[in-house]
Amino acid sequence: MNYIFYFLIVFSIIIGALTGHLQDVVNSILTGAETSVKVAFSLIGIMAFWLGIMKIAEQSGIVEFISKLIKPITKILFNEIPEDSKALGDVAMSFSANALGLTNAATPIGIRAMEEFQKENKDKTTASNAMCMFLGMNTAGFQLIPATVIAVLIGIGYKNPTEIIAPTLLVTTIAFLSAIVMAKVFQKIWKPQHTETPEDKENN
Repeated sequence: MNYIFYFLIVFSIIIGALTGHLQDVVNSILTGAETSVKVAFSLIGIMAFWLGIMKIAEQSGIVEFISKLIKPITKILFNEIPEDSKALGDVAMSFSANALGLTNAATPIGIRAMEEFQKENKDKTTASNAMCMFLGMNTAGFQLIPATVIAVLIGIGYKNPTEIIAPTLLVTTIAFLSAIVMAKVFQKIWKPQHTETPEDKENN
C-alpha cells in the first residue's frame, strides 16, 4: 500500500510538471493534508463517544440481553455452537458495533469471537462453518447508523451528512443477507473434511 501511495504522489507531481499544473498539485497536497487532520479529529470525538457507549453496554448487561434477544437467530446461523458459548455474546457485540458504524471497534470484538469459535472447532486446521458465517456477516457490515462515515462527512464540511443513512442501510442490508445466504449455500455444497493433525497421529 505504501508503494501505491508513493507511486500516485510521484506520478501526480510528474504529470503536474509536464502539464504546467505543478502549483495546483502542491496546493492539493497541502489542502488534503489539512483536511485529513480535521477529519481525524472529528473521528476521535465520535469514536470515543460510541466506544464508551459500547463499554457501558457490556458492563451493564445490555450486551448479554441483546445476546439473549437474538438467540433464536444465532441458533439458526451458528447451530454448531453451544448456546452457552461466549462467542455468541461477542457476535452480539460485533453486530451492535457494526450496526452503529463502528467498524474499528468491531474488529477486536470480531477477533475475540473468532478465538472462541476456534475453541469449539473440531478441526483446528480448517475454518468451521460458524467462522465462515461470522466472517461473511462481519465483512458485509450491516449498519443502521454509519457513524464513522457521518463523522468523515462532518469533518470535510458536508452540509447534510445524515442523508447517507438511507442508502447505507439499503446497501449493507442487501450485502448482509447475501453473505448469510451464500454461507448457508456453500455449507451444503462443501462438507467439512477432518484433516489429520499431529495430535491425531500421536493418538494413533
